Amino acid sequence: MIRRRHLLSLGASLALALSLPAGARAQDKLPVVATFSILGDMVKNVGGDRVAVTTLVGPGGDAHVYAPAPNDAKTLAAAKVVFTNGLGFEGWISRLVKASGTKAAVVTATRGVTPLKMAERGHEHDHGHDHGGSDPHAWQAVGNAKIYVANIREALIKADPDGRAVYEANATRYLEALDRLDAQVREAVAAIPADRRQVITTHDAFGYFERAYGLDFVAPQGVSTEAEASAKDVARIIAQVRKHKIPAVFLENVSDPRLVKRIAEETGAKIGGTLYSDALTDENGPAPTYIEMMRHNIRALSLALES
Repeated sequence: MIRRRHLLSLGASLALALSLPAGARAQDKLPVVATFSILGDMVKNVGGDRVAVTTLVGPGGDAHVYAPAPNDAKTLAAAKVVFTNGLGFEGWISRLVKASGTKAAVVTATRGVTPLKMAERGHEHDHGHDHGGSDPHAWQAVGNAKIYVANIREALIKADPDGRAVYEANATRYLEALDRLDAQVREAVAAIPADRRQVITTHDAFGYFERAYGLDFVAPQGVSTEAEASAKDVARIIAQVRKHKIPAVFLENVSDPRLVKRIAEETGAKIGGTLYSDALTDENGPAPTYIEMMRHNIRALSLALES
């Protein structure tokens, strides 16, 4: 009887294991790494159950100033694919890849994106740093996010050819959702009066959003949160807020809020809330995914600027 029960239990376990979808068993999942939370979310959407994604810089983290830990090298060594943003966003990743000795394919998700040069911004202010450099925050335009997705899809298919149908189907669904998101952002911006489409943020992370959707973002810091805003930068922006009657200033989740608070206090502009630029929130926050992050940001902007 004991042997029979044991055999029945074993048979049930085997049946359950066989019933799981391809790639759902932990040992079968493709180990991949994404450098930061926004990119990690995109990889999860395309990879689905066939991938096990480890994100180095998690929710709320600042990839500009991240200091890799020893365990990060071990994580890269065990990976089959490492996804990076590129465009100088993760200044530490090349050293980490070398130190890890990983044999993983290192994929730049921004491959094919037209980089935005800081000199193209054309603002009245001059940050005094990052001249001639590329803005790495390409995901802030949904059209660029679709390029990320295509690169992720192709890299996963190359690493795991048996999963092609899954990756293609997942990517198609996600791209359709991004098309809907893009339309929502454009509709929301169109509802903002043209003379109120100027925004103050903490650091210059929204250049691609500006180019794609027509809002004008001004920031006392450069494209990296490592940059220090000078007194001259801040004074010039305060003068600009007063001159153009910019209605709102915004905090960011990865930046020191004191600069924006000072600008608000000295100009009378209201603080419109927090924008999520370089990192997602955890699952309990308002921006746990890329799509929710973009929706949160455009809602916050619309509420502050429409009236």
